[in-house]
Amino acid sequence: MRKILAAGAVAAAAATLLSGTAHAESNQYCGSVTQIGSTAYAKNHDETVASVKQFKGCGKNFSYVYVWDSWIADHGRDFIVRTHVTTTRDNNAHGYKAAPRGQRELWSGPADTVDQCTRAHGEVDGSSYFLFADTSERC
Repeated sequence: MRKILAAGAVAAAAATLLSGTAHAESNQYCGSVTQIGSTAYAKNHDETVASVKQFKGCGKNFSYVYVWDSWIADHGRDFIVRTHVTTTRDNNAHGYKAAPRGQRELWSGPADTVDQCTRAHGEVDGSSYFLFADTSERC
């Protein structure tokens, strides 16, 4: 019986590690967020590097960036991820955050912009590249 339980635990852990899925629903600022608009993709030529999304919840907007497993496997973790929400009105970086070198995902801080037209912005900044993407505008 212990072998079956251990095998099940190993299979579940492997499935989690291999899925490469970002767990965007776990925003540290707001327990319940909803994606607004479509996902944008930071690319290096034809290779997808990161996903950028915009969310709303708790009366705020949030941006989110996630660096893909395939990019990290080929290029390592020598990069810095940054993200923020931009408004059409002032074009400022609301909720700006930068991650420590090598961190693969990042939420912006809460942006008090739900009454404005916004887009999420995400960057992956490596020693030999600077890649970014912006989501479509949401009003």
